[in-house]
Amino acid sequence: MLQVMDYSKEPRRDILCIDVKSFFASVEAVERKEHPLKARIAVVSKPDSNGGLVLASSPMVKKLYGIKTGTRLFEIPKHARIDIVRPRMALYLEKNLEIISIFKRFVSDEDLHVYSIDESFLDVTQSHRLFGSTADIARQIQAFVWEELHLVVTVGIGDNPLLAKLALDHAAKHDQAHNFIANWHYEDVQETVWNIAPLRDFWGIGSRTEQHLNRLGIHSIRDLAQADVGKLKKKFGVIGEQLFFHAHGIDRTRLSESFVPKGTSFSKNQILNKDYTDKHEVEIVIREMAEENAMRLRRHHLSTGLVKLSIGFSRDVAERGFSHQLPIAQTDSSRKIIEGLLVLFYRHYQPIPVRVVNVTFGKIEPKSALQLSLFEPAEKLISQEDLDKTIDMIRKKYGYTSLLHASSLSSGGMAVYRSKLIGGHRSGIQK
Repeated sequence: MLQVMDYSKEPRRDILCIDVKSFFASVEAVERKEHPLKARIAVVSKPDSNGGLVLASSPMVKKLYGIKTGTRLFEIPKHARIDIVRPRMALYLEKNLEIISIFKRFVSDEDLHVYSIDESFLDVTQSHRLFGSTADIARQIQAFVWEELHLVVTVGIGDNPLLAKLALDHAAKHDQAHNFIANWHYEDVQETVWNIAPLRDFWGIGSRTEQHLNRLGIHSIRDLAQADVGKLKKKFGVIGEQLFFHAHGIDRTRLSESFVPKGTSFSKNQILNKDYTDKHEVEIVIREMAEENAMRLRRHHLSTGLVKLSIGFSRDVAERGFSHQLPIAQTDSSRKIIEGLLVLFYRHYQPIPVRVVNVTFGKIEPKSALQLSLFEPAEKLISQEDLDKTIDMIRKKYGYTSLLHASSLSSGGMAVYRSKLIGGHRSGIQK
């Protein structure tokens, strides 16, 4: 017997999930006075390197050459008629703010959630009296963005954020005939949500989760919707229960009640400009990244109780690297956090060229008070905390590179280079 849901008691909101089509590439097209849907542009990180990564490609490039985000530069056909351009993150952020200002003409701040640099959720339930139906609002936003910025936006409409997002990803983005707008509602779940394939294309299901589901005999969203929710919860915990309800199109979150859950970790990742063969140089990078992450903790009045270090070796060697974590006393102290990470580094380091460094803090909690220690006098802890605060204050006012350890100015230091990046990529601003 088919397992279906009674949606009569489920909350219904009028949600828009809006995406700028091929955002980075479209912005570059407009800057060149080209139509974003007709231009042949690929925005590539490190275009001077054969392993440079495509961050965005225009719709025409995707259609003609199958080139999409994640494609390597060496995979692009040699004689393809494509403009390869460097990313200009500062420009993209500027355009993003202009788009958000358009959204704010239709909703209050609490009903707007910026999901990423090119994607946002709007709850327009309270906006109909001023601006018309949900579809009318979607069309007005598209018109304003086109008239003012010459960018094309696609819109998914749903009864909740999940359905709006699925409508965007699986229908609106591909439906030029309907002006890139798609509506998915509870009544359509069996014809829409259940037909999403493969499983990993569903929002929130990665390849690893897909493999676990396959082992349970679940090979489609329809299978997931018909599964035993008790078994799913036993296998995956609360996530299994969430997957079951998502397969039925059910999502009870409200944008005004903070749509995205609080993060459980802070992470920084750095792909080095070259293979690092000097142990001391790798240590410098770890120290820099840990200090930047610790500043984030203090800025948000948080502390960490676990540090994780992941090292990726050069692609020229067979071994992939290592990833290990270490519980530490709850803290926001740069010194204590660095000490924990270096314990992991010294314990697991091998004399193999390093290309990637990742520093992650887990067990994030609000900072309640100064954490005293049996092994250090209170005066020393207070002095260290005051020092961290002073350093943070100076960097906030004059920029991160206004105060650096001498080691960061050595050949292995990456802090100065990272200061010129936005979102891990070049800002496009000359310094």
